[in-house]
Amino acid sequence: MSIDEVSQRKGRGNFVTVVSDVERGKLLEVINSHQQEEIIECLKQQPIEVREKVKEVSIDRWGGFPKVIAEVFPNAVLVYDRFHVMKSVNEELNKIRRQMGISIKGSRYILLKNGEDLPEEELEKLDLILNSSRRLRLAYLLKEEFRQIFEDSDSVVEGQQHLLQWLTKARPIYGQVVTTIQEHLDGISNYFISRTTSGVMEGINNRIKLIKRQAYGFVNFDNFRSRLLACFFD
Repeated sequence: MSIDEVSQRKGRGNFVTVVSDVERGKLLEVINSHQQEEIIECLKQQPIEVREKVKEVSIDRWGGFPKVIAEVFPNAVLVYDRFHVMKSVNEELNKIRRQMGISIKGSRYILLKNGEDLPEEELEKLDLILNSSRRLRLAYLLKEEFRQIFEDSDSVVEGQQHLLQWLTKARPIYGQVVTTIQEHLDGISNYFISRTTSGVMEGINNRIKLIKRQAYGFVNFDNFRSRLLACFFD
């Protein structure tokens, strides 16, 4: 499963919570709240026998969902989406790029792109960018090493061991990002159980955005929920 927040109306800030089955790509529920206790109350309407069958719940942001998962799904492990975690590293890398005054055209794109996907001409440009700052070069190499941990590790124990080693090396460069990852390490490491991500949830969220655009937004929550559930019904 995966849990996320979406806005009911563009620019209004009124968020609702969506619950999805990522294996089947199906939207299961839409909850008119993003408050922990209200989400818990709604989800607990499902029989405990059903909730006990949930083994993993993927989320893509830090916040209040861990309490919801622990309270509602007693047999489930929390999985922080690897791409959300990677995003926090990328954002810090780009911040360092700006601090170093790197203004070479396309530098942000090249630095944040997976190194193995860079063609020869972009590799040459990357080398030019990194030659301008020792700190930026180290930050980039650490970013690539962090990404590779998720590609190469075959178990929770191995993945967590590599992450811990990375955190020690990266702390002087990545500071607060390292602290945040350390605080959420178990949930991040649970990715290595079955390599679950929130990618399917992102696809569902994109479809929800399309439904909202086609309807020119929804004022009434019940109409919003009914339309979404109907659109994802097989």
